[in-house]
Amino acid sequence: MSLQGKLISEINIKCDGDVFHEIIKYKPHDIFRICSDKIQNMDIHEGELGNIGSVKSWKFTHGGKEIVVKEVIEEIDDEKKLIKKKVIEGDLLDYYKSFYVTIQVEIKGESNLVTWIMEYEKKNTNVPDPHTYMELCLSVTKDIGLTISSDA
Repeated sequence: MSLQGKLISEINIKCDGDVFHEIIKYKPHDIFRICSDKIQNMDIHEGELGNIGSVKSWKFTHGGKEIVVKEVIEEIDDEKKLIKKKVIEGDLLDYYKSFYVTIQVEIKGESNLVTWIMEYEKKNTNVPDPHTYMELCLSVTKDIGLTISSDA
């Protein structure tokens, strides 16, 4: 049984894909304001929002527990509306040797598709695949999309 894995999920959003990408890139504080029932805080530790190398920490609720994760932005492709992050500290690394999250927005006419990719290496075979973390990300995406579309 391999300890490395990759989860990919897609969700359609009814809001402007460019605006969604901008919120993920430049306005992460808006995310925890929109999703305060799921995400309690976001702090920037190094760099500037929207730049490769910037370091942020997130505090969120997962499985009834408060989780803290610190991440660094490794890649930004504005043409593809893609952001790739690496988890560098926090509770996830208690279970995973490595954990990467990629978010990409595809605009196809009036349909906007958000793709979440989680690439990870578990510390051992008893560690579950991060399906529940993916569900959290999809739920947050849905909340952001509904808020943006209602503000338009």
